[in-house]
Amino acid sequence: MVSLRIGRRPAYAVLLLVPVLAAGGCGAGGTPTAGPTAATTPAVTGAPGATTPAPDTADQPAATAAPTRAGLPHVFPVRATKVAYHPTHSAYPGTDIFADCGEPVVAVTDGTIGEVSRRDRYDRRGPQGPYNGGLSVSVIGDDGVRYYGSHLTEIAEGVDAGVRVRAGQRLGTVGRTGNANNVCHLHFGISPPCLGEDGWWIRRGVVWPAPYLDSWRKGGNREPAAEVAAWHRKHGCPAKPPAR
Repeated sequence: MVSLRIGRRPAYAVLLLVPVLAAGGCGAGGTPTAGPTAATTPAVTGAPGATTPAPDTADQPAATAAPTRAGLPHVFPVRATKVAYHPTHSAYPGTDIFADCGEPVVAVTDGTIGEVSRRDRYDRRGPQGPYNGGLSVSVIGDDGVRYYGSHLTEIAEGVDAGVRVRAGQRLGTVGRTGNANNVCHLHFGISPPCLGEDGWWIRRGVVWPAPYLDSWRKGGNREPAAEVAAWHRKHGCPAKPPAR
């Protein structure tokens, strides 16, 4: 979809690694620049306004919580020469990473596959939220952070809930499923895994990814675990999306 040091950065401050690609992408309710991403229920929390958990539960059994550890390697989630992303994202924290459809999407860090949605159930007639992400996958990092990517074209064989992955391992490819508005990109979200229950409004992203993406893109290893843990202590696992 189209995007602490926490904190919302001005929407006009566009951060690009290559010339900006065409505007567009996932939007709140299926329009560009925003949008609750879809996914499925794993070891995490929530349910939408109508309290609808996530799709494809059979594909997303709860992931087993692993002991968290610091100092893990972190890598940029898309392997492509030409990528671009904004520091902000409308409606909620997240980042839309623009790249050609078919470019590899990889695990950001070592961890376990959490949710996997291999079917595109999005319908712009509704409901908006639960299925917006189309094909999607998340990794519950060994650092205790969930890294979520959606709008994929396909998900790699063997990428199933509970499977161990390493940083840089291929998860699938950039696509435009769900409410991607026909724009090739990866919606990337960072959130805590609220073990036991989950909602699309959590997995779509709760802290701004751009500062971490900036670091990983340059070969750095800035870690979001502390910020995610602080958010979790303050907000818990919200049972419904925040009011707009």
